[in-house]
Amino acid sequence: MAIELPLPPKVGMVSLGCPKNLVDSERILTKLRSDGYGLSPDYAGADVVLVNTCGFLDSAKEESLEAIGEAIAENGRVIVTGCMGDEAERIRARFPNVLAVTGAHAYEQVVGAVHDAAPMPPSPFVDLVPQRVDEAGLKLTPRHYSYLKISEGCNHRCSFCIIPSIRGDLVSRRPDAILREAEKLVAAGTKELLVISQDTSAYGIDIRKEPRAWKGREVVPHMTDLARELGQIAPWVRLHYVYPYPHVDQVIPLMAEGLVLPYLDIPFQHASPPVLRAMKRPANDAKVLERLAAWRAICPDIAIRSSFVVGFPGETEADFQYLLDWLDEAQLDRVGAFRFEPVAGAPANDLPGAVPDEVKEERYARIMEKTAAISAAKLQAKIGRTVAAIIDVVDDEGGATGRTQADAPEIDGEIHLRDAEGLKAGDIVTVEIEDADEHDLFGVAVSEAR
Repeated sequence: MAIELPLPPKVGMVSLGCPKNLVDSERILTKLRSDGYGLSPDYAGADVVLVNTCGFLDSAKEESLEAIGEAIAENGRVIVTGCMGDEAERIRARFPNVLAVTGAHAYEQVVGAVHDAAPMPPSPFVDLVPQRVDEAGLKLTPRHYSYLKISEGCNHRCSFCIIPSIRGDLVSRRPDAILREAEKLVAAGTKELLVISQDTSAYGIDIRKEPRAWKGREVVPHMTDLARELGQIAPWVRLHYVYPYPHVDQVIPLMAEGLVLPYLDIPFQHASPPVLRAMKRPANDAKVLERLAAWRAICPDIAIRSSFVVGFPGETEADFQYLLDWLDEAQLDRVGAFRFEPVAGAPANDLPGAVPDEVKEERYARIMEKTAAISAAKLQAKIGRTVAAIIDVVDDEGGATGRTQADAPEIDGEIHLRDAEGLKAGDIVTVEIEDADEHDLFGVAVSEAR
């Protein structure tokens, strides 16, 4: 009679927040899969559900609490991890039945909690047989692009942010470990590496005197050196969360050479010097404008995306108008805006001059109108040009949706192709731009896929 092997427990995952959290979720699931656990796409099939929380803003915390409540209602067996893990008492006060609460990037603790909550059934036939896992680990993104986390934590103490209190100070990964992971991701089908951290520009300052051997040469743990090496591994390398330190200037020639995508994600947060000082951010706005002009002189196609906070305590109408005028000069390609929210534990909460909610809403509407107009004009100027694009989705009607080098997934615009015959997700093609709106481009592929 055939022996029936026991079925492994299944784990469900709800992942909230930024791409850094998504990478944490991928690492947790990869470890659990290698331990023999199955994965469930829904609550009903899961023996235990993990909720990876976000704790950056109070609205994000409330979303995390709602997700925990939904998981408990739908499944009942819930483990909480992520940024809100530091608020275990708050979580347990609202949801006393959660099985465990662990903090951000606490991989061993959360995996241990899963083992306790849903232990693997013993079986002499499989206990000594390692579960085969893709070399690059499990991914929660499409096969053709991957987030590559290069460090944890942050050394800044911005007055509106509590991330350092959650994730700690900067801890950089070894450059050879990062490059090895990049190679595995590319071997598994990744075409685009999205480099992420809390502060990509600061990469390596904690291990700057520890170069590592890689391919017969030494690699210094520095953003420029790492970007150069990554550019030799993946077709597309995109840099996120880049603070405008002086050494960022060294990366622009790599973009002009084609080693790194001509794209920088820089969280400027504001332009008015008084507001920036209150935020404890660099406050030399004129110098930033000069550098933007210098970058564009070296790499004319560089795309700059940024995010701004409106309604920060003490922000006057003059401060906000200063920001709008600065945006007219800066001509950033992609802009996101956020209404200021007081987050428990952030020093900004104690600053004078709270801005009324209705004023925040009015300013938010004005900045979005301003940046949409800038974006529309920039995209209109691309009509008639050819650009490189990566295909994300091919639809059933013969079209496709992708992104240009100026567009990161989920946060920027898209390019829509009317004729996608022979194309598939992950293909990189040349597209002729035929039309544009405020956010997206429209065109047709004019080159073979690669």
